Amino acid sequence: MIAQLSQLAEMVNGVLVGSDCVIERTAPLHTADERSLTFAEKPEKFDWNAATRARAVVLPESSNVQLPERYSVIKVDNPKAAFEKIVEFFHPKRAPLAPGVSPLAYVSPTAKLGEDVAIAPFAYVGDDCVVGDRAVLHAGVVLMPGSSVGRDSTLFPHATLYENCSVGANCILHANCVVGAYGFGYDSSTGEHRLAAQFGAVRIEDGVELGACATIDRGAYDDTVVGEGSKIDNHVMIAHNCKIGKRNMICASVGVAGSVTTGDYVVMAGRVGVRDHVKIGRGATLGAMAGVMTDVPEGARIVGIPATPEKEQMRKQAALAKLPETQKEVRALRKELNAILDRLAALDGGDGSAKQS
Repeated sequence: MIAQLSQLAEMVNGVLVGSDCVIERTAPLHTADERSLTFAEKPEKFDWNAATRARAVVLPESSNVQLPERYSVIKVDNPKAAFEKIVEFFHPKRAPLAPGVSPLAYVSPTAKLGEDVAIAPFAYVGDDCVVGDRAVLHAGVVLMPGSSVGRDSTLFPHATLYENCSVGANCILHANCVVGAYGFGYDSSTGEHRLAAQFGAVRIEDGVELGACATIDRGAYDDTVVGEGSKIDNHVMIAHNCKIGKRNMICASVGVAGSVTTGDYVVMAGRVGVRDHVKIGRGATLGAMAGVMTDVPEGARIVGIPATPEKEQMRKQAALAKLPETQKEVRALRKELNAILDRLAALDGGDGSAKQS
């Protein structure tokens, strides 16, 4: 697909500065070539004599940066949004799964389906399940008995809801995520590991996104809950009885142990680990790979293993970086001290003048 730059400028309500030309593709700055259109939100940060090979650039309307004559420019209020619209023109989205139930899917006679539901081949909808209006279940999705999916939610291939679990409206569950698996709790008092109670379920509130292979375990007696608008990345583990607040951001490979509670707007960076029964306050940020062993106050920023406040951890890391140099200084000081002690000892063993002084 090709387009005139003037056509693209009109599409995004932009102003073309420079000559019109043919554009064949879109690309980021560093991979663009002479056939490409790229964009920059902060053009003043770049040396435009070498920044990119692109033929044309989308820039902020407010920018006063003078680009070399070889570039043509589209000026818009929001370069990123405009560029995304142009990218979609060159790479149109595939048509969504059409409403209807595939004859290769299984839907229990006791299940209730809303209007314009789309269910792909080999999906399974068990007894007493509820699927809301315009929900989409891709191939291999499994809804075990008593589970429900809210309106306008999408479950990608092989996402699984165990029995009695619920997903709210406008949610996205990516491929192979599992909601409602048994919690990892055991009674070992008899010398054997006997699975603990699994009477709770999982409740996913509206607007939640679960990444590929994310797992949310069911509660023992009460539900595990993921709050409205929270976004959970790939390969995240949320254990039994957890209560995740609203609009949390939980990045890849985080592990949250049982009965943890978080406030709203908590951020957990990649590979954070949180021990059981910890409370994390509203707006707290847990830095990458933090090992969280104790409660975290509201608004705190913590990092490290074990996790401590960010400024404290930075001081520790700075001190650790200087450790080899510090060791050398200590050895030199010890050598000087030993020499002084030897001289004092020699004076003490002489005519006693050292003692008299």
